[in-house]
Amino acid sequence: MTTDAILLAAAIFGLRVVNNMISTLRVVFITRQMKLVAAVMAFLEAWIFAVVISSVVQDLGNTWNLLAYCGGFAVGSYVGMWIESRFITSYMIVNVFVRERGHEIAQALRAQGFGVTETSGEGREGAVMILRSVITSRDVPRFSASVRELLPDAFIAIEEARAVQQGWITRHSNGHQR
Repeated sequence: MTTDAILLAAAIFGLRVVNNMISTLRVVFITRQMKLVAAVMAFLEAWIFAVVISSVVQDLGNTWNLLAYCGGFAVGSYVGMWIESRFITSYMIVNVFVRERGHEIAQALRAQGFGVTETSGEGREGAVMILRSVITSRDVPRFSASVRELLPDAFIAIEEARAVQQGWITRHSNGHQR
């Protein structure tokens, strides 16, 4: 295998990582209605894809280029998801439905810095307390674990919040509130 062949496979791999990373982030921007950013990313994604695929289809018998293409796709997915989770703050709406100890759980969550709204509701088996909180996606495991610690059979429903304005959201990573 020549140096040029190794460099081409490495370039294919690197560009494919960037290509799929852009693709992953573009989807995040689409869901957040950031149309211009998503459109610019789509242009870059398509351009990189065209450059890379043209290099691969010239010689489909070249196993190294095919492996670089497929490996770059896989690594690009991982890198894109890592960037999204690390640098793009996303918010989740967590609804906790309990028949007992609702106020106690709400107070415990508030003591940990979470904002919680308590609402009374009616479920299939009677009265329930609904605890609603908007938190960062990074805080979901800690929030859920806190609820489970106090009431293991609590029903927890989590959904993504498309946009958040005002309110009380603790950012535990830097200690500031929003």
